[in-house]
Amino acid sequence: MSIVLYDLVKRYGEQTVVDHVTLEVADGELFVLLGPSGSGKSTILRLIAGLTPVTAGRVFLHGRDVTDLPPQQRGCGFVFQNYALFRHMTVAENIEFGLVVRKVPPPERAKRRDELLELVGLAGLGRRYPGQLSGGQQQRVAVARALAFAPSVLLLDEPFGALDVKIRSQLRQSLKDIQRRLGVTTILVTHDQEEAFELADRIGIIDRGRLLEVGTPDQLYHRPQHEFVATFLGNANLLAGTCEPDRVRLGPLSLPYPGAMSQMDAEGRAEVLFRPEDLVLAPERNGLNGPALGAGVVEQVTFLGPLRHVRVRLDPLPGTWPLPLRYGEEGIPLTVALLSGANGTEEVRVGQTVWVGIRRFHVLPRIALRLLIGTDGSSEAEHALYLAARLGQDTGGSATVLMVGEGRAEEALRSHAGETLKTAVADLHLKARRGELGAEILREVAQGEYDLVILGGQADPRRPWAGSAAAERLIRESPIPVLVAKTPRPAIRRVLLCLAGGEPGKLDVMFTARLARRTGAMVTLLHVHQDGEPADTPEDARPDPWLTRQLERGRLTLLGQGVRAEAKIRLGAVVDEILAEAAEGDYDLIVVGGHIPSHLPAVLERDVAAEVVAQADRPVLVVRGKLP
Repeated sequence: MSIVLYDLVKRYGEQTVVDHVTLEVADGELFVLLGPSGSGKSTILRLIAGLTPVTAGRVFLHGRDVTDLPPQQRGCGFVFQNYALFRHMTVAENIEFGLVVRKVPPPERAKRRDELLELVGLAGLGRRYPGQLSGGQQQRVAVARALAFAPSVLLLDEPFGALDVKIRSQLRQSLKDIQRRLGVTTILVTHDQEEAFELADRIGIIDRGRLLEVGTPDQLYHRPQHEFVATFLGNANLLAGTCEPDRVRLGPLSLPYPGAMSQMDAEGRAEVLFRPEDLVLAPERNGLNGPALGAGVVEQVTFLGPLRHVRVRLDPLPGTWPLPLRYGEEGIPLTVALLSGANGTEEVRVGQTVWVGIRRFHVLPRIALRLLIGTDGSSEAEHALYLAARLGQDTGGSATVLMVGEGRAEEALRSHAGETLKTAVADLHLKARRGELGAEILREVAQGEYDLVILGGQADPRRPWAGSAAAERLIRESPIPVLVAKTPRPAIRRVLLCLAGGEPGKLDVMFTARLARRTGAMVTLLHVHQDGEPADTPEDARPDPWLTRQLERGRLTLLGQGVRAEAKIRLGAVVDEILAEAAEGDYDLIVVGGHIPSHLPAVLERDVAAEVVAQADRPVLVVRGKLP
């Protein structure tokens, strides 16, 4: 192998930019690292080249460990997005620069320079300066300079990002021809999917510093193993379906799939992928040659040159919903690709009812909830372990117990609650650290992949803050939801989702849907309507139509995800009414949103989440983060 990265990590302070990346690139391969901006792609290139020191892990080039070697001893050619040419040097001098540094004799330099100018299509332009060249020509010079000393590895960081579409297409083909002719092992970084598909022998998809999946363009496009990969590469229609022996069910439709049982999660669910070209349209059911997904109404027709994308919305299918979750989504939206001017595309119009058929589909594995339980060995931690056991059993997810303090992680599991957790969760991990509980939990969240933090708390309405300092910090700073476990509940069967004050939180509703569906819970959406003065008439206390519509959208979102739901409105002080409803309805879990940004001091606005956590006598989930 020309390039081997082993457990590569790069951190800047508390931020992990490259997260335990392991990768092998074969001799002569053109490998593309593809991902969104800020995902860590360029940092990986710099770690390989030695331009940035690694935090942990090793870099091997042609079997040689170069982790601690300076850049000039690694034999890497590097091409930057901004060309990085010397403006005061001619094209010829730029290309020869690396050879001059290596003290290559002038005749040999001249020969190599002329060969490269011919190779990159710039013969005869050696005397010009970079300022006299177009952007595409300057990038060719940058490639020639990187190849001048015959590097064993060529690294290209978004090399065509600053060029227009036509020039980029031309240069991509030139680069591929040059790379094939020279046989140099190459890694190219890009966020352009078309570029990756056109150039790559294999593609590695990276997100938030993690290498999610590696494969050929065809494999990753048609048979991805991660939801992110499926949605990042091209258009994707993703539906949550139900697994049966050797089959996957979408509403009344049952599709044969021998591997479906191994792909499902604890709910018996699987994700089914349809690319737009995997679907067909027909005005009538008998016009389809294959299985029919259902009938729907055309919402939009988009002309894309050789293709037209037709957006169709199907009526809801029993036990089936679209992914990723969308707030207020009704029915199932699908995008179908049709050839322009063929297959009756001209007849497809907005408002028309059509049948959607299936040519091909792919089932992805579902990822269960990943829990992080933080404990410092206190008595309150028992509540967190009990609740984690309940959730782990219901969701089939993995769990990590983080022990912060003097004790060992194993000690946290020696209690009855710990034994219950070990029995309930098959995929259990233990970690131990020293420091402050809240800070260490935040550090672990930043470095790992988790969906929910669970820690213990206590209830005392007489005190303004009855939870631990760790809980107080986490509900303000955690990038993912935080569940403060108080008095243990036998199960989570009733959930109070509080949408008090302002627009109902979309993330609150969508994360609650994910949790309640897996626990089989009934959800009540509660909005507390506050007035400065008591209502003089019943009409004064009546909520406005806008609020009613928002509550109904939240309820429909839950129903659309397979969750039983109802909505309620109470009049009075927000925290008081939340606690009163929780007691009257005997709810097992209260959900509130972390609506105050962490950079604002709490004195600027009343923090409902903190007060509910402080005063509630049952578990409270504070939902923070970004919409999926």
